[in-house]
Amino acid sequence: MTARSRADLATAARIVVKVGSSSISGEASWRIPVIVEALAAAHGRGTEVVLVSSGAIASGIPFLRLDARPTDLATQQAAAAVGQNILVYRYQEALRPFDIVAGQVLLTTGDLENPTSRSNARRAMERLLGLRVLPIVNENDTVATQEIRFGDNDRLGALVAQLIEADALVLLSDIESLYTRPPSDPGAEPIDVIAADADLSGLEFGATVVNSVGTGGAATKVSAARLAAASGIGVLVTSADLVDRALSGAEVGTWFEPAV
Repeated sequence: MTARSRADLATAARIVVKVGSSSISGEASWRIPVIVEALAAAHGRGTEVVLVSSGAIASGIPFLRLDARPTDLATQQAAAAVGQNILVYRYQEALRPFDIVAGQVLLTTGDLENPTSRSNARRAMERLLGLRVLPIVNENDTVATQEIRFGDNDRLGALVAQLIEADALVLLSDIESLYTRPPSDPGAEPIDVIAADADLSGLEFGATVVNSVGTGGAATKVSAARLAAASGIGVLVTSADLVDRALSGAEVGTWFEPAV
């Protein structure tokens, strides 16, 4: 049943959790075991969990001895090819103590737009969940081009939640909640709940590029959250450091009410 409030996350049957590059790459890689522990706790309660994780390109950069995120497509694809392997290995190692197996799922926009590919993707995800595997989803950056990208993994998270008819979507960020304007600005106030039909035109969610390794930010999370909420999926936006509390139904972050 669709999560109608934060409290419902503790008992939701199926949840999609999305985490960005800045939360798990480079010096932040220590956070992977923390996130995995929270996912494992939810898994142990019987919840079916799907993780949408960015970080392939960022994880591959140091192994290619690059000083910064590459700007040309070919090198981005090479970094993704190397980094995706590293990323899933790190997740699997963190999952090992909980006796949970990870399953890698790489998608492109074409996979979700083409009816046959979409059906195949859904069937594979359903089977993985039925086998109690934890699917780890990412955009297939090695073959994606700028013209056919999802744009960011917040949107991918929303589309995956729709694909598998999840009860809730949790978008993990660098800050505890969304604000009425960039949190560094005077007068910025945290937003508790956003109704399904709320008018957000008076709010300022800031730029879409957050750092040198990842794309995203508040604006993309709002867009993705509204996409999922419009299809009847409750969405929570909060900090990656609060993932355990979030999945336990605590009053954290910004909650997007699902459309009826």
